[in-house]
Amino acid sequence: MQNSSITKENCISRFKEIFDRGPEAYAYSPGRINLIGEHVDYQNGIVFPAAINKYIHGTAAATQEPLIKVWSSFDHERILEIKLDQLEPQRGEDSWINYIIGVIAQYMKKGAKVGGLEIVFESDLPSGSGMSSSAALESTTALLIESLFNFTLEPIERAKACQAAEHEFAGVPCGIMDQIAVNCGTQGHALMIDCESLELTSFPIPEFIAIVVADTKVKHDLADGQYAKRKLECDEACKGLGVQSLREATLGELNKVKDMLGTTIFRRARHVISEIIRVKDFATAMEQNDPTKMGTLLALSHESLKSDFEVTCTELDRLVQIAEKLDAIGSRMMGGGFGGSTINLVRSKNKEQFLEQIKLLHFEMTGNDIDAWAVDPVSGATTSDI
Repeated sequence: MQNSSITKENCISRFKEIFDRGPEAYAYSPGRINLIGEHVDYQNGIVFPAAINKYIHGTAAATQEPLIKVWSSFDHERILEIKLDQLEPQRGEDSWINYIIGVIAQYMKKGAKVGGLEIVFESDLPSGSGMSSSAALESTTALLIESLFNFTLEPIERAKACQAAEHEFAGVPCGIMDQIAVNCGTQGHALMIDCESLELTSFPIPEFIAIVVADTKVKHDLADGQYAKRKLECDEACKGLGVQSLREATLGELNKVKDMLGTTIFRRARHVISEIIRVKDFATAMEQNDPTKMGTLLALSHESLKSDFEVTCTELDRLVQIAEKLDAIGSRMMGGGFGGSTINLVRSKNKEQFLEQIKLLHFEMTGNDIDAWAVDPVSGATTSDI
């Protein structure tokens, strides 16, 4: 684990403070960035994420009482209780717990003999910022269950269980990218993930590149329907094209059915098909250490997400424009959209100046503060002995 502001000792002390005894298991999961390949994983596309050094930590202990008791630093520092035999999706302000109980339900389906447990979560990974705090929370929960109840899944299978939890309990029809990136990250590398075959290819991040995330502080909620709507629109395009996923279609084939699909569905499909092409081109550019090409592809990705997929917002577009003024290698929105963050590739020697200037220029333009961090690619979710 690299550069986390939270330590294992902090987490153990917090658990003792909350539950008046020591924990029996400790796990932590990183967030993730995605260099390129947005809104394509649920169409069997190719994506290019990396796990990053911001984490959700968890400590837990088993109990005789058939209750799930959860305390977290990101939910008003209170204990939520759910009966083990009543694992149903929650609504309202407590709905974030669906990411936890959904994972527990998936493990029980797979045969894990899960009993009551007490869990404490600590985080330096911002939620709603496009860095996949949901997948990190799911994965930390999964590892705690594996440790406490002697039931182990391989990282890809764990990722699938976490994805199913998000579908069935959180109501987000997400692809598999976030969960695989969080569980399978490699230090110093990005992962090119084929979301159809689940083949993983590691790419070292060139030393001359630094990765900066800039958070608009506009919070998105992917369960509010817009994410699901985009997925349904892509499914509609598949029907018109006669394919199982947009991964199977070409731009030429799409153009032939443009009139039949209608403008909106056509544009949604054009984003996905062209974005998959951009991911492949980006991989080539990275292998060739070609920052100009990488930057061009990020710009094209953002424009496609803005104009064809319509998931950016004024705040995201503004941050991309500021990054361009600051001579970033490239910048684009990252994550589900409708808020969240931009990812910025900058030259390593300019990293500190870029961090300072993007926050300053944004404040001068809007009067509002943003958060920005330089992040490093790290290894995936793991456990550690207490």
